Amino acid sequence: MSVQFGRWHYEGAPPISGHLEKAQEFMETYGPDGSRSYSAPGVNILYSALHTTKESPTETQPQVTRSGAVLTWDGRLDNRAEFTALMSDRLGADSSDVSVVASAYERWGTRCFGRLLGDWALSIWDPNDRSLVLAKDPIGTRPLYYATDRSEATWSSLLEQLVLHPEKTLALDEEYIAGYFSLFPATHLTPYLGIMSVPPCCLVRIEPGKETTHKYWDFDPGKRIRYRTDAEYQEHFRTVFRESVRRRLWSRSPILAELSGGMDSCSIVCVADAVIAQESAETLRLDTLSYFNDAEPNWNERPYFSKVEEKRGRAGCHIDLGADHPFRFEAKTAALQAMPGSHPRNSQSARQRVAHLREGGYRVVLSGIGGDEVTGGVPTPVPELADLLARARLGRLAHQLKVWALAKRKPWFHLFFETTSRFLPPAIARSSKEKQPPVWLDHMFVNRHQLALSGYQGRLQLSRALPSFQEGISTLDALRRQLACDDLPSDPPYEKRYPYLDRDLLEFLFAIPREQLVRPGERRSLMRRALVGIVPAEILQRRRKAYMARTPLAAISQDWESFAALSTNMVAASLGIVNARSFTETLERARQGKEVPIVSLMRTLDLEIWLRAREQHMSSNDQSANNHIGLSRDAVAIDDRSLAEVRQSLS
Repeated sequence: MSVQFGRWHYEGAPPISGHLEKAQEFMETYGPDGSRSYSAPGVNILYSALHTTKESPTETQPQVTRSGAVLTWDGRLDNRAEFTALMSDRLGADSSDVSVVASAYERWGTRCFGRLLGDWALSIWDPNDRSLVLAKDPIGTRPLYYATDRSEATWSSLLEQLVLHPEKTLALDEEYIAGYFSLFPATHLTPYLGIMSVPPCCLVRIEPGKETTHKYWDFDPGKRIRYRTDAEYQEHFRTVFRESVRRRLWSRSPILAELSGGMDSCSIVCVADAVIAQESAETLRLDTLSYFNDAEPNWNERPYFSKVEEKRGRAGCHIDLGADHPFRFEAKTAALQAMPGSHPRNSQSARQRVAHLREGGYRVVLSGIGGDEVTGGVPTPVPELADLLARARLGRLAHQLKVWALAKRKPWFHLFFETTSRFLPPAIARSSKEKQPPVWLDHMFVNRHQLALSGYQGRLQLSRALPSFQEGISTLDALRRQLACDDLPSDPPYEKRYPYLDRDLLEFLFAIPREQLVRPGERRSLMRRALVGIVPAEILQRRRKAYMARTPLAAISQDWESFAALSTNMVAASLGIVNARSFTETLERARQGKEVPIVSLMRTLDLEIWLRAREQHMSSNDQSANNHIGLSRDAVAIDDRSLAEVRQSLS
C-alpha cells in the first residue's frame, strides 16, 4: 500500500532542517514507485506510491482539486464505475482512483466518504477554510496516525515518523498497554499519549485549536434480509462472497493467497479460481502459500491444502514451520520499534516467505482473517437465543433451548443463564477464568483499566438493535482492533486484502437471521451449504481447526536462563504494570509444563523487550540517521506465527 505524510504549522513556520528529507527517505522503503510532494507556507505533504492496480501508475499525488484542496489517497476504490457514471462530465472510465475521489469530494464534500467502497485512508488539507480532514474506510484496513499541539498537526501512514520526532519525548498510554494484554487495544489508540490513530468509519477534522471526530457512516441495525427458503440465502451468499473476492483480484501483478487448509483460505482460493476462469477478474495469476509443521501432532494442514491444490491442478509454495524456534534470543543490537510486538522477523520461515514474495513479484496478498468470526465459526446459540428473548418469542425460545441443549450436551438452563448474563454488566456476568486478566498484572493497573483488559466487552441492550446484530458489531470491532496492530510490510512492500471484511458482505451477514449462520451441531451452516461443489468436500466437512502448540512451553524450558534473566529487574514492574514476583512464578510453572495463559505470557515478554528498547532510546543522546537506536542488551523476538497458532488454540 502507498504511504502518506503531512505537516501543517498553523502560523506558517518551516519544518526542522532535514526532517522532511528523512521522512521522504523512510517512506520510499514502503512506497518504491516514485515520490511526490506538495508545499505551501507552513504545509508540507509527501506521498510515496506502491502501484498495485492498472490505474494506479496514472495517479498524481498529492492531488490538488479544482477548489484548491490537497488530497492524498492510499486505497483501492471498488465502486469506481458507479462514480464515473455519476460524474461522466468530469471523469472517464480509465480515471484513477484518486481523481474519482477528488471529484466526489468536490461535489459532495465529506458526505462522499460513506459511498466509497474498498480499503482506503485519505487526508485532505483545505486552505480555503484552514482545515485538515483525515478518514478511513469502515473496516480500518489502512493505517493513518496523527498528532496535534497548539502550533501544528502532523499525520502519517507510518507510526515511526511521529514517534521518533526529533523534538518530542512521548509518555506511554496505559490504556493501550492494557488493551495489548487482551490481544488488541482500541483502534483510536497508539502506545503513546498525544499520538492517535484515525478510527475506522470515522473522519477527524482538525482546525487550529480545534479537533473533532465523528462517524461518517455505520451499519444499519434496522436492515433485515428475509427469504422463504435456504436456497435463496445460499444464492445471495454466493453472490456477495464472489463479488468480494473479485474486487480483491484487481491487480497489475500476480497475487499470492495464504492457503492454510482451513475453510476461510480454501474458500477464497476456490472462489477466486472460479472468477478467474470466467475472465471476470483483472489479475495475471493467483498463487498460494501454505505452512505445515509435522512436529505438531495436533496440527496437520497438509492433507487439506493439498486437496485445494489438487483441485487447482498445481501446487503452491510450502513452508515448514517445524524448523523455527518460537522464541529467539539474540545477543546483538536490536532497533527500537514503534509498537510492542513489532520485532523484525528473522526465523527461517519468515526468510523463506520474504524470498518467495520477492521472487514472485507479489504486491497483493489475500488473507482469510475474519472468516471464522463473521460467518458463524464459533458455534454459540447465544445471539439467536438473545434475539428470541429480546423479541419476547418465548415459545420459540423454549423450543430452541431444548434443541441447542441436546446439541451442546448441557442443561438448557445453563444456556438460558449464559444468554441472560449477556444483558448484565460484564463485571457481574464475568465468571470464567478465560475472561480474567493475567494474574501477574499489578492489581492497581488492573483496577484502572478493567474495560481494556476485558477486550472492551459490553453488555447487550434490549432497547437497541437485535442482540445478534450487536454481537456482530462487537465481533467486527475486535477484528478492527486486530488490523490496527498489524505491521505495514516493507521487505518487500505489499498490501493485504481481506475478502471476509468486505462491507457489502458484512451488511448481508448482519442482516440475515442468525440461525442461517449457525445451527445446532452445524457451525458455519450457510457457508458450508452455499459452497458445495465449489470447495472440496473434505474442507467443508472438516472439524474446527483448533490445537495446542507444544513448542512455546518447550522453548521456555530449554532457554530457561534467558527467560529468568528477562524477568529480573523488569521495566514493566518499575512502571507499575507487572508484579515481577508473580510473573516469575508463572514462568516457573510454564517451565514445569503446567497450564499457563501462554498468549498473555508471550505478550508480557514482548512488552518487556519493547520497554527496554524504549528506555535505552530515551536515555541515549545519539540518534542514527533514521532516528532508530541500537540496544546493547540481549533481545527476545517472539515469532508471530507461533503466537497466531496459540491464539487459534484458545479461540
